[in-house]
Amino acid sequence: MSSKDKLDKLVEDMDKLNLRLMVNLSGRGNTNDLQKSTETLTGQVNATKEHYPKRFAIFTNIDFSRINEAGWTEKAVKMLEEDVKVHGAKGLKIYKSLGFSVKNADGSLVRVDDPRIDPIWAKAGELGIPVLIHTADPEMFWNPLDQFNERWLELKLHPGRKRDAGKNDYTWQQLIEQQHNVFRKHQKTTFINAHMGWYPNNLAKLDSLMDAMPNMYVEIGAVIAELGRQPKTAKKFFEKRQDRILFGKDSWVPSEYSTYFRVLETDDEYFPYHKKYHAFWRMYGMGLSDDVLKKVYYKNALRIIPGLDKSQFPN
Repeated sequence: MSSKDKLDKLVEDMDKLNLRLMVNLSGRGNTNDLQKSTETLTGQVNATKEHYPKRFAIFTNIDFSRINEAGWTEKAVKMLEEDVKVHGAKGLKIYKSLGFSVKNADGSLVRVDDPRIDPIWAKAGELGIPVLIHTADPEMFWNPLDQFNERWLELKLHPGRKRDAGKNDYTWQQLIEQQHNVFRKHQKTTFINAHMGWYPNNLAKLDSLMDAMPNMYVEIGAVIAELGRQPKTAKKFFEKRQDRILFGKDSWVPSEYSTYFRVLETDDEYFPYHKKYHAFWRMYGMGLSDDVLKKVYYKNALRIIPGLDKSQFPN
């Protein structure tokens, strides 16, 4: 199947959801082959520009596998600048491998706030692009696998997701603090904290963090079940932080979008999540206003991601 055929099918499915713009966060993919990842990025950008120039935005990625090599920082900064200015990337996505599996020469884990990465965060701010960063996993993945862990079934079915807060791993609290150190240090850079920074169960704490770090936005991928079980609290949070929340999804599964729409848009009560092993509880709709929904769905993204075509969206 040609790239045109693939895009035709993708856009057809997007239209069924009234999805006018898709942001692909994996422009270079998760590979350490520089030539291959460059071809992947340019291929995606060129194909979407040729066939559907208004419907897609591509983010680039950083290869941390050579972080211990001399000159890595300078090369990474140069690549980021070229990806944006030459290849057409609209933002930077950081995978959770930073903090999990990227290692120093001595075998220890590279910190999320490692100073070797500082020039990259600064360059993103200089280029005017957002950095969507995924750090850590749900805190329950570090907790004991007992009757008090609400992710017990998920971790039994997917044991590879369980984290060991031993001497070779950072704790959840350490990873989150490392991430926040980056946000505080680089206040001229816009950061989109994936999965609401893993605070969807503690919106009061997230609210205080957003006060402390005004350059931090959040997106709601994979945390809609946590929001849907506290509709009153979540609605108040969304109304207060409506200018800094973005719609996001972990993966392209069109059938799952209805759950998100139902929680955000309706006043429905006591309905199930689409994955039984994740959320065994029932959810409720927040019934957000059109003004708030427009900001979450597209207005905030149009404001912080440069070069997007705004003509296809209503005011």
